[in-house]
Amino acid sequence: MLLESIGSPKDLRNFSMTQLHRLAGELRQSIIETTSRTGGHIGASLGTVELTLALHKVYDTPYDKLLWDIGHQAYAHKLITGRLEEFSSLRQLGGLSGFLKRRESEYDVWEAGHASTSLSAALGMAAARDLTHASYRVVAVIGDGALTAGMAWEALNQIGHLRTPMVVVVNDNSMSIAPNVGAFSRYLTDLRSAPAYSRLKQEVEGLLEGIPVFGNQIKRSVERLKDLVHYAMLAGNVFEELGFRYFGPLDGHSLDDLIPVLANARDVAEPVIVHVITQKGKGYRPAEEHPGEFHGPGPFDVASGHFIKKIEPPSYSQVFSQTLIEVGRVRPEVVAITAAMPDGTKLDKFGEVFPDRLFDVGIAEQHAATFAAGLALAGMRPVFAVYSTFIQRAYDQVIHDVCHQDLPVVFGVDRAGLVGADGATHQGIFDISFLRTVPNLEIAMGKDEGELRSLVAEALNRPHPVAIRYPRGFGQGIDLSGPIPPIAWGEAEWTHRGEDITLIAFGPIYYTGLAVRKMLMAHNLSVGLVNARFVKPLDTATLEKVAESTRAIMTIEEHVLAGGFGSAVNEWANREGIATPIRNEGLPDEFIDHGPVNYFLNLYELDAQGLSRKALAWVEALKSLSSER
Repeated sequence: MLLESIGSPKDLRNFSMTQLHRLAGELRQSIIETTSRTGGHIGASLGTVELTLALHKVYDTPYDKLLWDIGHQAYAHKLITGRLEEFSSLRQLGGLSGFLKRRESEYDVWEAGHASTSLSAALGMAAARDLTHASYRVVAVIGDGALTAGMAWEALNQIGHLRTPMVVVVNDNSMSIAPNVGAFSRYLTDLRSAPAYSRLKQEVEGLLEGIPVFGNQIKRSVERLKDLVHYAMLAGNVFEELGFRYFGPLDGHSLDDLIPVLANARDVAEPVIVHVITQKGKGYRPAEEHPGEFHGPGPFDVASGHFIKKIEPPSYSQVFSQTLIEVGRVRPEVVAITAAMPDGTKLDKFGEVFPDRLFDVGIAEQHAATFAAGLALAGMRPVFAVYSTFIQRAYDQVIHDVCHQDLPVVFGVDRAGLVGADGATHQGIFDISFLRTVPNLEIAMGKDEGELRSLVAEALNRPHPVAIRYPRGFGQGIDLSGPIPPIAWGEAEWTHRGEDITLIAFGPIYYTGLAVRKMLMAHNLSVGLVNARFVKPLDTATLEKVAESTRAIMTIEEHVLAGGFGSAVNEWANREGIATPIRNEGLPDEFIDHGPVNYFLNLYELDAQGLSRKALAWVEALKSLSSER
């Protein structure tokens, strides 16, 4: 295999075109075989194989800086930068990250799990180069879906203003996770449909370059001709209006087209856009035919393309969407919003029933939050379903546009808690901390999918903004038939009384609490258990009764301890002068890498065995301290 001879990109720079084509096939095969076992972002990476080879052939990486907007597209990049032997460990505990990691390789100069950040970072590196009189080149690859985000346009605006020499490769596959939406997506379609303009424009520019210096009058005339061609064939190329030279659109799977154009673009002394057309899932028919499903699938059978799935209860995302459908049938003012994630949030099901009431705004969480605020002001009941890790991107809008005006927007905070293979950039373990500080915002999380239904239905009656958290994965198998049960808003559920220690759980970790209670009772302890359900408003009435009836309180949550549910209980206890000892158990103050959720629960002693060990030792220590007094 040619791939086995590649220790670094230097090894392929002398390859013939025939060898590069053969290497592209081997890269695709490796990506397909590995992700069929590990899962991962197969579709986008299959679409950028030739682009990856062309970039590393043209640029002197790692001296030249190659930035990828998220790592979805970069598996071929990993394979040719010295990680072939480790590639089978992709997304596995202790193995390669599914995204780029600076600690993995000097070729990974930028790491991100959120879209639309590469252009700002690339401009920063290019500006630093110019300030320090360095000579490296900078190129950033960004998908057309990522260009729907405002941050990308902020960067384009600044790049065009500064006229900083750098190359932006727009990888246009008409997809982010779902098919792209919006006016800019239509604009790229117009560009794709006008290749004749680009060819003629480049021919005219070539003619201009051949005109002698003394031919200024002729040169001005041809420049005017070029402008007339420009506006006649494609009125106002937006990239050129922003100050970029535009090359494209190119066939992103043609090395014969990519290599010479990238080489030309590399040496232009001003900002350049290279627009390439690729196919998500290229080279693997199931991924080509179902690009959304193959964005980031779990394991699958290579021959058939069928996913390997267990029979499980409905996922929390499915229950959330189905509840919106139930409520939406009788309440026409209920509308749903997604930021390019209709499949992941399962709001696509809501859209099938109510196509006019689902809004996909693209990768634009900031806009989504403020759009929801506008809908609420006009009498609608908007629900913005968004992953915990992505609501971080809309924090100012949550505070300033929704909560400051106390508008009844419901945030469905999906993937709340540990998420597993996607790793540090996607763990939903910070949202309580940054949302709990915001006035007017109410925050709830049920112990299971049954309570999720009730919370969603009741949240749509609240006069304030509400964030409802729910985890990734499947529910407990609760019977969801029948009407949605009512729930007492702001009230905890005190399910078991206990004199020695009471566990207060926030979210589905309640079921771990049940197991801990059983273990502790085997040691002749009287153990209570509370399903908190709400962190804001906190059910202080129940907390006060618990504190009066038990010798110790332990809070448990799948969230960082700093500013989390336990911190809210501590603040209440300190404010009220509660003397009952309180201990908080949760996740540490660190970024948690990729790996199985159960592994990290065990590592941080948030599983039943770990919590019971700590609770038992703590109760014994408290007894010893009490007897000494």
